[in-house]
Amino acid sequence: QVQLVESGGGLVQPGGSLRLSCVASGSIFSVNHMGWYRQAPGKQRELVATITSDGSTNYATSVKGRFTISRDNAKNTLYLQMNSLKPEDTAVYYCNADIETWVGTTAYWGQGTQVTVSS
Repeated sequence: QVQLVESGGGLVQPGGSLRLSCVASGSIFSVNHMGWYRQAPGKQRELVATITSDGSTNYATSVKGRFTISRDNAKNTLYLQMNSLKPEDTAVYYCNADIETWVGTTAYWGQGTQVTVSS
C-alpha cells in the first residue's frame, strides 16, 4: 500500500511564505515524476509545479519566480517553497507522484493540504 501525505499548509498573510512537504511511503521500488497541483473553490485543479527524478523542473506561469519545487530522493519527499504569497494562491494543494511498485507504475495523489492567504 502506497501513501502520499502532505503537510505544511496553513493561514499566512499576503507576502508571507510557507513550505509544503509530501512524503511517499509504502512498498515503493522508485518514485519518478512528482508534482504539486492546487484547486481553489469553484475552479478546476491546476498544475503548480513538477519535478523529474533527475531534478528537472517546470512551473505554472503564475508561480514562476515565487515558488520552488524540490525533492529528496533518499527520503521519497517532495517540497514546495512558496514565497511572496498572494490571496489568489489560496487553494487546496495536492501532491502527485508516479510510483513504481511490484504491480507496475501508478499515479498517486495525496489528500491535500489547505493554504489560505489572507490578511
